[in-house]
Amino acid sequence: MGRTLAEKILLAHTDADTLAPGDVVMVRCDVVMTNDISGPMAFRAMERMGAARVFDPGKVVIVPDHFVPAKDERSAALQKLLRDWAHEQGVAYYEQGRGGIEHQVLVEEGWVVPGSVIAGGDSHTCTYGALGSFGTGLGSTDIAACLASGAFWQAVPTTIQVELTGTRRPFVTGKDVILAVIGELGVSGGLGSVLEFVGDGAEGLSLDERLAVANMAVEAGAETGLFPADAAVAAYLDGRTTRPWAAEHSDADAQYEGSVLIDLESVPPLVALPHSPGNVVPVSEAKGRAIDQVYIGNCANGTITDLRQAAEMLRGRTVHRRTRLIVVPASQRVYRQALAEGLLDVFAAAGALVSAPSCGACFGGSGGILAAGEAAITTTNRNFRGRMGAGESSVHLANAWVAAAAAVAGEIVDPADLGVAS
Repeated sequence: MGRTLAEKILLAHTDADTLAPGDVVMVRCDVVMTNDISGPMAFRAMERMGAARVFDPGKVVIVPDHFVPAKDERSAALQKLLRDWAHEQGVAYYEQGRGGIEHQVLVEEGWVVPGSVIAGGDSHTCTYGALGSFGTGLGSTDIAACLASGAFWQAVPTTIQVELTGTRRPFVTGKDVILAVIGELGVSGGLGSVLEFVGDGAEGLSLDERLAVANMAVEAGAETGLFPADAAVAAYLDGRTTRPWAAEHSDADAQYEGSVLIDLESVPPLVALPHSPGNVVPVSEAKGRAIDQVYIGNCANGTITDLRQAAEMLRGRTVHRRTRLIVVPASQRVYRQALAEGLLDVFAAAGALVSAPSCGACFGGSGGILAAGEAAITTTNRNFRGRMGAGESSVHLANAWVAAAAAVAGEIVDPADLGVAS
């Protein structure tokens, strides 16, 4: 019987001769990543395990990104601990001003290659599936074990095949694709599974869009989301990494847990209403909702593609007087690219606040906390109650076109109504 892409990747990282869904196997890591939230807890757990050194300094990456720049004494202390530990262990460390949000940084810096296994101390480690890598988020104790031994226990997941067909409508992006999938599966429909994205519609997504899709696979409950590596991935990695890799695909006779078919021609720009990523409606059904804050950023949709779309919507326009717009490039590279292209000037002229690369307000950390009664529309990946601040606030999820259009109108609108070509 054939194997799925996920099964092939995991098997190549075990000492087992074979495996099947439900088996629990010890999986070797190619990269272990942690940040200023999960890192300090993992370091303490590692000490309790009696491990003094990491298994391989060349395979460990530390990225402070959740509270950067430090917002208070406690977060500053966490970052100092992270920095000191990284330097003492001799592992890769991306200081503020030279990094950004961890998932964007690892992809940009060539740590992620097809067929690899990456254990991350963050639930959106599944982002790396955009490049055909099995990235999975682990708790701090498991990350401690990975740091010490280079391996973790993994239950072999089933795979749900998500076939994307057809041509996208104007203003429809990868964000809408994954919202459509979550709307179909629900927020727990992917539990115990991997989402594997195939079809001409998947191949037509840019790398930035694939990052957004894979990033939010966890919002359907999935272990990770996978795109088989193709020519687009090879072009992206050319000159970016020296790590060896080979493109793998699921076998034709692989067994799937289920399948989802998304005809992209039927997908309009979408909005996930409060308070669940699965509460998905066409933007037309959300029109007219007043918006206090627009936030364009995060590890799903803070890429240069997102910033270009937002700038195109804002060029020659201004942010509505009752609304504020916060733009957060996902990394220092994205920030500098946006600067070089004049996008930051477009944002500033429109009345937006451009912030440093950070997880920021996405998880209610800093830099855009919502007050009770306020409504936001964001390109982030979660809109749970209280996610970005007060429990009585509300968060809508959408793509950068829709978010920027809302900033101009002061309410949710269809971006097509503003007369901008996508």
